[in-house]
Amino acid sequence: MNRLHELKATRNSMTKPTLFVTNDDGVDAPGIQHLIRELNIHEYPLIVLAPATEQSATGMKISVRKKLKITKRQDITDNLQINKKIPLKVYSLDGSPCDCVIVALDGGLSMLEPEFKPSMCISGVNQGPNLSVDIMHSGTVSAARESALYGMPSIAISLATYEHSNFDDSVIGAIKVIESCLNFLPISPPDLLRKNGSESLPELSSNADSLRENFSHGNIFLNLNAPLKWNGHFNTVSLGSRWYRSAITSHQIDSGDMAFEVGAAEIIEEEIPETDCFSVNSGEYAISPLSSWPVNHPLGMPKSILDAASISDSQGLPFWFSS
Repeated sequence: MNRLHELKATRNSMTKPTLFVTNDDGVDAPGIQHLIRELNIHEYPLIVLAPATEQSATGMKISVRKKLKITKRQDITDNLQINKKIPLKVYSLDGSPCDCVIVALDGGLSMLEPEFKPSMCISGVNQGPNLSVDIMHSGTVSAARESALYGMPSIAISLATYEHSNFDDSVIGAIKVIESCLNFLPISPPDLLRKNGSESLPELSSNADSLRENFSHGNIFLNLNAPLKWNGHFNTVSLGSRWYRSAITSHQIDSGDMAFEVGAAEIIEEEIPETDCFSVNSGEYAISPLSSWPVNHPLGMPKSILDAASISDSQGLPFWFSS
């Protein structure tokens, strides 16, 4: 029996594993609150540490050498803890998504709530798409990546539209993915805090055991995008091609100087099958495995491994979810 199976067996007789939840839209955003409520109903103990204010598109920003105020949000706990028997603690931090992850995993949780020992990080649910190149700027994806860099299995979740803020489908789909992961993940992340550095790299192979091991170690993480209207199908896919055109608007300000506003007047997506953009536009719930590290880092995943990780099973989930 391999190490993952041994650790999983330890968990089978216990209550559901604890999850660490964060985001980039801020702790008061409807997406994260919908997710918290539903995970509580599904009986998952939760420790939440999310930005105090919106931090969209902050990427992997870290607030170096700043005192970041942490606040216990009992009001949110009281509002969202439908099942009072299931532990739920909610905090906000006056910082970025990556600040939240670093504070949580590098000692903050053990100081604040030492009984909470999360098995997995869930970042979201974000309002708006995080497709293709968006993952380079997204605070939601960056929080999941930062957590994975610390060795914790991680998932980023987004509702890939601004046309509505109904998070029902995005949360239902996310919980399906989360529970599928927890079927094979150990209760304690095997490489948390990366104490052995790059020496802990599991076997690099395209088989299911190897992919599960690398996900459990945080070398692979998942980026989820729910479509405008979900057709009920998942698809595990690679990143697509998305281009932002006319991204700046100029303004004349009172001083006579010129100011620029960064946005996008036009977004162009290439119609490439089996990519996240194509799947979301087809009404599918897109799941994209990503390398947590640059591909030329000792723990980076080569393209061949990511291609293998992006193969769907009959349900559209990653084939390696199944034992």
